Amino acid sequence: MKIKQIHLYQYELPVLNGPYRMARADVYSLTTTLVKLVADNGLYGWGETCPVGPTYSESHASGALAALSEIAPGIIGTAALPVPLHDRMDSLLNGHTYAKAAIDIALHDLLGKHYGVSVSDLLGGALAERLPSYYAVTIGVPDEVARVAAEKRDEGYPRLQLKVGGRAIEEDVESISKVWEIIRGSGIRLAVDANRSLTTRDAIRLSHECAHIPFIMEQPCNTFEDLQAIRGLIKHALYIDESCLNLNTAITAAGTGLVDGFGMKVTRLGGLHPFRAFRDLCVARNLPTTCDDAWGGDLIAAACAHIGATVPPALLDGVWIAAPRIDGHFDSKNGVRVDGGHVRPPQGVGLGIEPEEAMFGDPIASF
Repeated sequence: MKIKQIHLYQYELPVLNGPYRMARADVYSLTTTLVKLVADNGLYGWGETCPVGPTYSESHASGALAALSEIAPGIIGTAALPVPLHDRMDSLLNGHTYAKAAIDIALHDLLGKHYGVSVSDLLGGALAERLPSYYAVTIGVPDEVARVAAEKRDEGYPRLQLKVGGRAIEEDVESISKVWEIIRGSGIRLAVDANRSLTTRDAIRLSHECAHIPFIMEQPCNTFEDLQAIRGLIKHALYIDESCLNLNTAITAAGTGLVDGFGMKVTRLGGLHPFRAFRDLCVARNLPTTCDDAWGGDLIAAACAHIGATVPPALLDGVWIAAPRIDGHFDSKNGVRVDGGHVRPPQGVGLGIEPEEAMFGDPIASF
C-alpha cells in the first residue's frame, strides 16, 4: 500500500464564548489545517494540525499549509507505513513537526482502516476506555476564575489547569488562592500554567508565596535554561510544555531529572509515531504526562484520546481537547466530547471519525 493522493484543507474554528485568554494572546478564532491521505487501494485517512495562534509555540496556520505543500509532492508513492513515511518527510523538510504530524495522524487513520483496528490498537492497545480530561481556566479576575473552577468541579473534572502570567504577580497569587479555596478537599488536581510568560524571579516568587497550595508548575518560564535555573529554587513539581520541542529534548529533560512530568502535544512531537516513543520514555522514567494538543477539531481530539488510552492510567494526567470551546463537530455522530470531565476514544477502525467533508469546501491544494 502506497500513498497516491494528498488533499489539504483549512477550516475556521471560532472560539465559543471567546476569547481564550493566555498570558501571551487572546484567541477568538483559529484556523485548523486538515490532510486527507489517499492510498493506491482507495482507502483514505484524515489528519489535522491546529496551532493556537502564532505566539504559543513555534508554529502557525500559514506555516502548516506551506510546510505541507512543500512535503506533499515528495511523499507520493511512499509506502504507507510510519518509518518510511517519517524518513521521507524528514528528507524533504527539516523541522516543522507540527505540520508533519497531520500527515502522520492521517496515516494512522488509514492504517487502522486497512487492518480493521482502532488507532489505539495500532499504538499497542488501550489500557482504559474512559480517560480523565482537564479544563483550562483562562486568565481573568480572581473571583470569576474561582466561579469557573467551582463550575468545572461540579461537572466532574478530575484536574484543572489555571492560566497565569502577563499581569501583576499579585493577581496570579490571588487567583491561585481563590481556586484552591474552591477545590480544596475535592480531590481535584491543580496545574498552574504560565505558558512561558514568567521571569525566573516571578516564578520563584509565585511558588514561594503559594508554597502551602499543592499544584504543578507548568512551563512557568520561556526557555529550557530558565527551567534549569529555577528547578532547585521552587517549592512545586515542575512540568515542561512549550520548550520541549522534540523527542530529544524530552529525553534530556527526563534523563537529567529536570522535570517531574510533561504537558505534551501530539503535533509538537510530529504525530503519533514519535509520541509512542515518548510515551514509552515516560513509562521507563515513571513520569506522568498529558496527551493533548494546542487546539483542533475531532481529528486531533481522537488522536489524543487514542494515544492517551495506551498510557498507564497512573501516568496519564489528562487528555485535553478543545471540544468544549468549539461549536459543533466534524463528525456529528462520533465526535469526541467531554462527559463528566472525561473522554472516550471513538469506536470503530482508524481514528473512528468520519468528517463531513463537504463542510471544508474544496481542497486548497491537491497532489
